[in-house]
Amino acid sequence: MSSTVTVQALREAAHALTSGDHRAALVAIQTAQDALDAAKAHHLAEMERTAEFELDGSSTITAWARQYLRLEAKQTKQYLAADATMRDLPAVANAAAQGQVRLEHVKILTFGIKHIGAGVISNAEPWLLPVARTHEPSKLRQVVRKLREALYPEELDQAWIDGMAKEDIHLSAVPDGWHVNGFLNTLTGAKLKAVLESLSVPMKAGDDRTAADRRVEGLDRLLSSVLENGLPTDKGIRPQLSVIVDVETLHEAMTATPGTAQPVGEPAELAGFGPIGPQLLSYLACTGETTPILTSSDDLDQAQILNLGDTIRLATPAQRKAVIARQRGQCANPGCTHTHLEIHHSTWWSNGGTTDLDGLIGLCTRCHPLVHRGLLVIEALGQGQFDLTSRDGRPLDLRRHTARRHLRKIRQTTRQAHDRTRPLRT
Repeated sequence: MSSTVTVQALREAAHALTSGDHRAALVAIQTAQDALDAAKAHHLAEMERTAEFELDGSSTITAWARQYLRLEAKQTKQYLAADATMRDLPAVANAAAQGQVRLEHVKILTFGIKHIGAGVISNAEPWLLPVARTHEPSKLRQVVRKLREALYPEELDQAWIDGMAKEDIHLSAVPDGWHVNGFLNTLTGAKLKAVLESLSVPMKAGDDRTAADRRVEGLDRLLSSVLENGLPTDKGIRPQLSVIVDVETLHEAMTATPGTAQPVGEPAELAGFGPIGPQLLSYLACTGETTPILTSSDDLDQAQILNLGDTIRLATPAQRKAVIARQRGQCANPGCTHTHLEIHHSTWWSNGGTTDLDGLIGLCTRCHPLVHRGLLVIEALGQGQFDLTSRDGRPLDLRRHTARRHLRKIRQTTRQAHDRTRPLRT
């Protein structure tokens, strides 16, 4: 992609912004934004091709973009797909570089290449491009769908086309639970339906639960059974639910009158979900389906219990649980959100490192090799804190100190509020 036309589009936009004509200014802003989106797609693809992101200690282009561009992984993948489409459609690429078409237009052509065929879309480029230049993305989408309809009338219906583009399933944590959203293909959806129907039949005569209640409770039984028996272990750790809570909060939740527990410390955190209330904490602490992990500000006590010195190389199950809890279940490399972790000695075992909790860090299977390739440098600071830098010494966690300062302020404010409102006990 030539940068010359993009630079020219930006120059014209800069001139229009100073013209005093709001109409020209808005057109120029949109043109510049679209040209920059095309340039961003190009440079992200080039960085992925050259693996230049590894120079900053990132294991993938999505991790690098999350850290430095504040892009969600889905957005990064969309940019990469758009660049691939523009490589196949040079006239579209040139128009995008000039800001004449939007990234949304390119995404629709990406859909066409995938579901109609690269050859067909390439041949149709001369007449599809004018549609993109002169119309909003929804109009181009209608045209591409009509092309698909004309080519494959025996297979096409609107719902099927929509489903091909959005097949996925998402679990999103919300304040009162989980929101499930997605679309399943015909076969997978039929399997899920059969399982839920089997699990949600009335248990006995007079079962007055609603069908929705029976489906959810049946799914809960299935998931509990899988977690207990159906998944393989990882170095002695079976997949579990983990509750991370300080001693003060747990004690308050377990000893207060039911329904009135008011935590005095930080709220407990259900790993993978977020903060939970005292009643749910009390319930989880009483069940055998979860593993409560207590954290304490007294790091020396924890170290005395969990440190193994240099006599044992591999971390024990207890240490693995502690490391995972300390990192809230995520890879320690900034920008990486992977949750399948390997335990790494910050001072390598082969260099005399010890299997002590303060020197152990959890890295995903993509980031761990970066350490052994010298692209990611880890220094233990003590008390479970680490500095992560690139091989040339640049710090990777640009937000760590700000986040810690905010966290301290939140804790301080929370405790002050509880001290003012908590009634005296007699």
